[in-house]
Amino acid sequence: MTNGKGAHKTHYVAVFFGLLVAGMVGWNSQAENVDVGFARTTVDFGIVVSDIDKSVAFYKDVIGATELDGFDVPADFAGETGLSNNKAFHVHVLVLGEDDTATKIKLMQFPDAPGKKVNNDFIHSSLGVSYLTVFVTDLSASLKRAEAHGVKPVAKGPVGLPEGFPEEIALACVRDPDGNLIELVGPLQE
Repeated sequence: MTNGKGAHKTHYVAVFFGLLVAGMVGWNSQAENVDVGFARTTVDFGIVVSDIDKSVAFYKDVIGATELDGFDVPADFAGETGLSNNKAFHVHVLVLGEDDTATKIKLMQFPDAPGKKVNNDFIHSSLGVSYLTVFVTDLSASLKRAEAHGVKPVAKGPVGLPEGFPEEIALACVRDPDGNLIELVGPLQE
């Protein structure tokens, strides 16, 4: 029997993670029985930015993505699909990797209809997609590349992952030119 608050906290954390894992296993076993028909198991992200040149440079130079050929979305198609209110736009496509299923980040700007900036102070500050997670093979090298382009980690990053996760893995958050949070997760090689 223990009589410290730390022991109770450890117990609750263990119970939480146990329930989380059990729920994920249960959900996964149910999902295996259902054919939802996904053509790909990766998700591409579309991000509307205030300055396309700065954002493309950030995702290429700081994050390390490769730019592919982009594409134009005609006004009538954008309106009929609900993507925009009949505003044509160009999509810059950046990819994280070389295989066919690598995640794509699609950047676009609407100079004649600038959007409202959301509060990106913390992931809980606004509803909606709050951050992107990018898994890297060398977090030290990623942060050096970011620093070379004037981008520094947010808060105290990099920080090792909490107990129960691999010890060699750390996380650092950086912000893109519009303030969006990007989690960089990987081993610190130095």
